[in-house]
Amino acid sequence: MIREFGESVGEAVLKRTGRAAAGVQERRPLPADLLESDDAYLAVFDVPGAAASDVQVRYSDGRVLVRVDRFRSFHDGFTMQFPGRGLSLDGEVDLPDDAVVTADEASATLTDRGTLEVRLPKVATAEVDVGLEGEGEMVADEGEMDEEETETADADTDDGGQNDDADDAA
Repeated sequence: MIREFGESVGEAVLKRTGRAAAGVQERRPLPADLLESDDAYLAVFDVPGAAASDVQVRYSDGRVLVRVDRFRSFHDGFTMQFPGRGLSLDGEVDLPDDAVVTADEASATLTDRGTLEVRLPKVATAEVDVGLEGEGEMVADEGEMDEEETETADADTDDGGQNDDADDAA
């Protein structure tokens, strides 16, 4: 009788401990990393035991939000003794304040290693040459004249020095 009492107390403690552990896991956010490249951000979450149908991913106000609703598999001939895994898991990661992304082009991939990778492309910033508008002809810098322009300029001024005074007067 004492042995039976001890076993029932032990089972009760294990079940409560298992439920408590599952509860802690459910309240604790999913571990996540945030990586950055020149063209995108990559949020990586640990989602062990999740199937693609269990995972929900959203992007809202600079934040990636993940929800995983896992299900326990039933095994014929076995009874649950210690329900220690959380079934509903949440996680989030904030992008930097200055991040500008194209959220509608985001993608999420569930890897076979139990990680979820959420890729958010950055908004492309294009560099564009801006033309200069103005009146009159453009004047090249002295160092930018090509060889043909230099020869033409020399020929126009090559008068053997006879008109140096005329050039100075003009």
